[in-house]
Amino acid sequence: MTDPEITADLVRGLLQEQHPDLAGLAIREVAGGWGNQMWRLGDDLAVRMPRTEGAPNLLRKEQRWLPVLAPRLPLPVPDPVRIGEPSARFPKPWIVMTWVPGEPLDSASISRGDHAADTLAGFLRALHVEAPEDAPISEDRGDHPKKCTDGFDHFFHAVVPAELADDVRAVWDDAVAAPEWEGSPVWVHGDLHPANVVVSDGTLSGVIDFDAVFAGDPAWDLAAAWLVLPAGAASRFFDVYAHADEATIRRARGLAALKSLFLMLMGQNGDRGLPGGKPTWGPAGRAALDRVLRGI
Repeated sequence: MTDPEITADLVRGLLQEQHPDLAGLAIREVAGGWGNQMWRLGDDLAVRMPRTEGAPNLLRKEQRWLPVLAPRLPLPVPDPVRIGEPSARFPKPWIVMTWVPGEPLDSASISRGDHAADTLAGFLRALHVEAPEDAPISEDRGDHPKKCTDGFDHFFHAVVPAELADDVRAVWDDAVAAPEWEGSPVWVHGDLHPANVVVSDGTLSGVIDFDAVFAGDPAWDLAAAWLVLPAGAASRFFDVYAHADEATIRRARGLAALKSLFLMLMGQNGDRGLPGGKPTWGPAGRAALDRVLRGI
């Protein structure tokens, strides 16, 4: 069965059926998204509608764990407030969450680098605490870089300019050679990149899209030192974070290279008009790769 087209009328109809007290609020589509299509609902809420096969399970994961994580995090994050159940009108669950104000970083910039570094470090220090035994484990993230070589090679051959190939490969090889994470699994956002953080007044003001959240190696988030922060801010970030040893920083830098290449590939696909492509991700990924190679 093919899912119906997700339109404002569909969203309003679902609200009328299941959450009629919200159905009178203004609805407007939000550009972007990957597994979910987002709609603003009034000024303070958003509706996330799954559009990929795996999105409903990830949505349920956010519904389960964000209320546990959000109260201790020092930045605004989406907070689930209502769940929509599958129905004849739409066969998948959907969710109403709080809206996190700000502009996604893939279409904005950070001008207050020191403030952003301090803010991101404080956020990740608060997030990276030991996870409970029933915390989710990721199927496609969280492994040591040495287990991600196939993905890296695919992205590498697709987008790395020839003049950068040796330097990019050296960063990756160093991460592959780094010791594994030996600590207890901690909470990890898992997908920190420019489209999943928002900025206001030149600095970070929120973190969104927790559907990848899992328990594991914090290096997967610490890659944001290069993916998210402007040039020159990584050193300050790690000083303020204060919990990353040399091996973790080496893994994080390699993972930042991997993610930069992924962003570049998605940008390339977007420029070509291919499904799932994201034109704004390409420049963000290329800038991040430059920061990775400069080590700053």
